[in-house]
Amino acid sequence: MTPPPDEHRAETVKEICRVYQQAPSLAEQGERTVSTDEITGVQALERKHPGLPLAPGKVERREFEYIRHGTRSFILSRDVVTGMVLAPFCGPTRTESDFLAHLQALIATDPQATRWHIVCDNLNTHQSESLVRWVAECSGITEDLGVKGESGILASMVTRAAFLRQRDHPVVFHYTPKHSSWLNQIEIWLSILVRKLLKRGSFVSVEELEAKVFAFIGYYNQTAKPFKWTYQGKALTA
Repeated sequence: MTPPPDEHRAETVKEICRVYQQAPSLAEQGERTVSTDEITGVQALERKHPGLPLAPGKVERREFEYIRHGTRSFILSRDVVTGMVLAPFCGPTRTESDFLAHLQALIATDPQATRWHIVCDNLNTHQSESLVRWVAECSGITEDLGVKGESGILASMVTRAAFLRQRDHPVVFHYTPKHSSWLNQIEIWLSILVRKLLKRGSFVSVEELEAKVFAFIGYYNQTAKPFKWTYQGKALTA
């Protein structure tokens, strides 16, 4: 069945746009803003034969047969102000512990930051019990958080998300509305990764896939620039 419309959608869209607009001024105050997401099931495909290069009157041609060597998941965060991809995570899964490990590595890249703003979607691993407990620990909160699925802050994804959104925490989450992945800037960067590397690559192992993705990130970061975000949350009209 079609879910009911989100009555807070327009307000949430504008909030995400404000987060992007305020990111440079917040950076001057020591606060960091990143957009975060996963790309899962990335296949290490080895082409059975080399491709044919460009020739007069002919486009580059790619071998259509391939050998599968497994898959990897990547969890990536991109700094909204600098454009750099920070603390990339790669592994066979993308569980809540994987996401937490990525965020902990992300925060460790700048221990002097006074606050981190994380733009992400509403995936359950982005609103997990372990994430709530970690943010509570970072915030010095010692009160009882309740029991997952039963009571308190941990009772449901709604209560956990409300806690993670609180702006007085050192790590604040800003969730995009459902079916609005285009609002998350990391999606633009992921399309660059797919077009520039993954779509045309040939990988003999998952280790080579990981190494090439990390090398691409390192190369990209050398000349990284922020995306010029002009959308302000207003309704689009034809």
